[in-house]
This record gives sequence, structure tokens and C-alpha cells, in this order.
Amino acid sequence: MPVFKYTGRDRQRDAVVGHLEAATVYAAANLLTTQGITPIDIQQTDNVPTQATLQSTKDTSVDINATLKQLLANLNKGQVELLDLIFFSRQMYTLLKAGVPILKALQGLRETTSNRALGEIIEHLSCSLDSGLDLTSAFRRHPKVFSTLFVSMVQVGESTGNLPEAFLQLALYLEREKNTRDRIKQAVRYPIFVLIAIAIAMAIINLFVIPAFASVFASFKAELPWATKILIATSKFTLAYWHVSLLALAALALAARSYVNTPKGRYVWHRNKLRLPLVGKLIYQASMSRFSRSLAVTLKAGVPLVEGMGVVSRAVDNDYIAERIIEMRAGVERGESMTRTAHATGLFPPMVLQMIAVGEETGTVDELLKEVAEFYDGEVDYNLQNLSSAIEPILIVFIGVVVLILALGVFLPMWDLAKVAQGR
Repeated sequence: MPVFKYTGRDRQRDAVVGHLEAATVYAAANLLTTQGITPIDIQQTDNVPTQATLQSTKDTSVDINATLKQLLANLNKGQVELLDLIFFSRQMYTLLKAGVPILKALQGLRETTSNRALGEIIEHLSCSLDSGLDLTSAFRRHPKVFSTLFVSMVQVGESTGNLPEAFLQLALYLEREKNTRDRIKQAVRYPIFVLIAIAIAMAIINLFVIPAFASVFASFKAELPWATKILIATSKFTLAYWHVSLLALAALALAARSYVNTPKGRYVWHRNKLRLPLVGKLIYQASMSRFSRSLAVTLKAGVPLVEGMGVVSRAVDNDYIAERIIEMRAGVERGESMTRTAHATGLFPPMVLQMIAVGEETGTVDELLKEVAEFYDGEVDYNLQNLSSAIEPILIVFIGVVVLILALGVFLPMWDLAKVAQGR
């Protein structure tokens, strides 16, 4: 009987490698699924292993940092994370490529997933398929988890009979998306921590430090410098109206959130977000990379250009850019070239427009759009590497101004009082 070497993940999502005997690849995948192991790769091997190597072994080379991140992600069972969708897509690709039926594959994933929310959704998918729905309609019932792009890719794969390739393309796309998000979070983490620390320090100074100095200064009845007056006035306001200030900030945050949740407010925010100092350009480049890669993936999967633009406009996650994409689609529907409609939006630089034009002339728009996505990815990488270098001087100047005001406000009157004491 043939021997297969496999790699997979157990119920705890730990990597597992080993060998087993089975009649076919399908039988091997089915056997692993019944043992609670989700296969990632199964290959027939000519080297017959010993009996000891036929047993599953844990992959001890798993990166410790990745394991810790996974454990932290598993603490939150209430929602489906992007990493869960990546695992789901890769596992579906492996199982379907091995010949496992869709219902059997979903059943195996339902038993092995450690995310309860995803497990319930997979169970709903199985029930939908049992009731006679196709896989696309089953996915469409969960719009909060599976995006429009995800559902469209599944629909194309299902209609063309190439569902495993569709899940593979989705896994690669989601992995790139997660990588971009992680790098952006890493770049802004340090400035956010610094600003939070400054806010906490200012609160402590206003509530405890300045009042103590104010009582000392008041006892001498001396004329105070302007910086000291500002600090004392700010401290008195904070002590008297801190609860009102917190309520006002909370109300302002809720009002802003409610406005952004409206169609007009979301459009205004998404447009202005692209104009923010330092990070606006980064957000624009990441959004354009997402647009180019999404459209390349949909076109490669066989989706018509007009339909693909409609799908991508809903998946780009920016209403302002989505409106420009809809304008491009309208131009293409009128018979205009994609290059001309892209130029009319004002979103693309000349080099990208030239690449799109070459793609239209050679009939390789999907390949050229992939190159555009790589171009924007490179720009994002470069700007992320320089983001901290650009923010640090601003933070240093801001901290210096705060320290200067505190120093002038506290030490200048103490210096004057020392002079008065010496004169006495």
C-alpha cells in the first residue's frame, strides 16, 4: 500500500508532520480528517518509513512568536479574525485538491477549528448545502465574515469547476492583506504609546503636582510668570470640570462615530483620511494596492472586467476610492478604455497608467495589475520603514515644548521666590 507524507494542523492548530499508509490521496486526507488533523500538504513518498515514523510527530520548529500570537488570538472566541479566514481558505484548498467532497471537508474543518464563531459558521454552511443551496449562496448568508470579494471568488471557482484554485488565490490575497495591516500597526504602535504616556503624565501633573505648587506660590503673594499662570489655570479647570470634560469627550466621540457611520460621513472621512499628514499617503498606497491586487485576482479567475470592478469597489474599504472605481466601470460600460477612465479619476500616477495601457494592448491586464500591486506594496514598505523616522522628530519637538512650559511654569517662580528670600 502506498505511503504518504503529510503536514497538517491538529485541533490546537499545532503543526503536525508524519507518514501514513493509504490507498489514495483521498483516502489519506479522509483518514487524517477523522483523526482530528487538518491536512495542509499530502505527497506520496517512495521511501517507506519505519513503523515509528508512521506515527504523527509534532513540529518542534514552530516559531515561538507565532505560537504566542495564535494563543492570544484564540482568547477571543467571539469573532472571526483574518488569520482564521486564511487557515480556512488554505485548508479548503488542500482538502478539495485532494478530492475530499465539500460537505466532508466542511465537517472536518468544523471539528478541528478552535474558533467557536468560525465553527458555528462552518456548521451553518454545511446545513445550507444540505438544504440544497450552492456554496456561493451559503457563503453569501454571512456577509460580516465573508466579504464580497471572497464570495465572488468562490462563485467563479464553483462555476468554472476550479474551486480549489479559487481558495488558494483567496488564501494568498488574505495573507498579503494581513501582512500589510500588521506592518501598519507596527509602524504606528510606538507613536500611540508615546502620546498615551504624555496624556497620562499631563493628567497626573494637572491633578496632583500643580495644585501643590500653586498653594506654595499663593502663600508668598508674588507676581507669577505667564507660564505659571497658564499651568495653574489649566489645573484649576481640570480639577473643577474633569468629569464634564470626560463626558464632553465621550459625547464628541459618539457623535463623530455616529456621523462616520452615515453614508455621507463615511465618505467624507474616507476622503479626508487620504489627506492626513504622514499617514494619508500610506493609506492611499495600501488602498490602491488592495484595489489592484483584488482586480487582478478576479480577472485571473475569469470574472468580466465590468463585474470585477463592481466587486472590487465593495472590497476596497474606502468609499471615496470606491466611487472613483464605479466611475471607471461606468466609462468601460460606455466603451471607453480602462486607461482613459483610470486617468479621469486622478487616482493613478503616470507610470501606473502606462502599465495599464500596456496590459490592455497585450491582453494581460491581470498580470499588469499584479505588477501595479507590487509597485504599491514596495511604496508601502518604503514609507512604513521611514514612518517612525518621520514621526520621531515631531514627537520630540512636542515633548520638548511640553517640558519647556512645565519647567518655566514651575522653576521660574521658585527662582523669583529664592531671590525674594535672599533679599530679606
